[in-house]
Amino acid sequence: MLFALNLHIVRPALRLSHIARHLSSSTRYTMSYPATIKAVGIQKQGGVEVIENLELPFPEVKPNELVIKVQWAGVNFIDTYLRSGLYPVTAFPLPIAKEASGIITELPKDESVLNSEAFKSRGFKKGGKVALDTYGTLQEYVTVPWDGNVYSLPEDVSTRLGAAALLQGLTALAQETESYNVKKGDNVLIHTVAGGVGLILAQIAKTRGATVIGTTSTPEKAEYAKAHGVDHVILYRSESTVDRVLELTGGQGPEVIYDGVGKDTFEDDLKMIKRKGTLVSFGNASGAVPPVPLTKLVQKNIKLLRPTVANYVATLEERNYYGPELFKLLASGEVKINIFGEYPFTAEGVRQAQLDLTGGKTTGKLLIKVADDV
Repeated sequence: MLFALNLHIVRPALRLSHIARHLSSSTRYTMSYPATIKAVGIQKQGGVEVIENLELPFPEVKPNELVIKVQWAGVNFIDTYLRSGLYPVTAFPLPIAKEASGIITELPKDESVLNSEAFKSRGFKKGGKVALDTYGTLQEYVTVPWDGNVYSLPEDVSTRLGAAALLQGLTALAQETESYNVKKGDNVLIHTVAGGVGLILAQIAKTRGATVIGTTSTPEKAEYAKAHGVDHVILYRSESTVDRVLELTGGQGPEVIYDGVGKDTFEDDLKMIKRKGTLVSFGNASGAVPPVPLTKLVQKNIKLLRPTVANYVATLEERNYYGPELFKLLASGEVKINIFGEYPFTAEGVRQAQLDLTGGKTTGKLLIKVADDV
């Protein structure tokens, strides 16, 4: 599946002699900012060896943008898709993260923006904590439009937790609200349930009164999933997922399957899903699902979705709904984010994080520590 990337391309800072003439233009700088910043990313696609340390000019700042000092970056499968070439990249270099958190160091310069009710609804303030979902965030500073995929964090949510929860949390919450609205009494199957998205999907489903069935690879991960409320865990390497799911659901199958694995599990999903059920295929951990003839859906009248969270938080109204709803779940303790590990802000650290993520060695979230937490 192809995505168009909206990257903030960095450009060199203005020379002192040019600043005065540009005060009313789209580029404004605070003199305390460095001329160049550190980043970790790619200049071509390939294996993990293409990840390298970068030195980039300070980002261009437009009048409608926030400037954010990055503290944490999340590690996600989409980073590996961009790095490997599964998804296209339209401009290099690309700091290789799509999720981050940090502190606002500058508000927009456009007074009409600052005075608008829409801007005030977002709760941004200089020095405030935010989490953001945008391409190219693995660098010391980023800029982002105030009405983009950036969310003000409440006082009781740290930037560390914000980076750990945002992308996977929004993905899980939106899918269990709009892809299929999970309700009391549903049987829900979640593949790789001990992973970052899987655990959040499971916890949200349990808060709504569903029975959660999950698949995972090892007994240790199974116990980990059960500790987070999963009712039944299937060890897919040693038992038949199809047989066990049908047994647990009285031969009917689950109302919904959430599948981030992709190619390796798709055909079995069609065998397991309940008549008139919903199959949500949202990831490619094992590779992309091949083209699917529509006639495959006829046997059970199922609904098949291939969603991306970006299309669930595409409007300001949607962002203003899903962000606070996610943070409420975090603050109440109904959803707990498990951080598997923290990795250094170096090419070597990011390479190892991506290898650990794709190697099935992790339970929960992986983070890159860019600067000190708040």
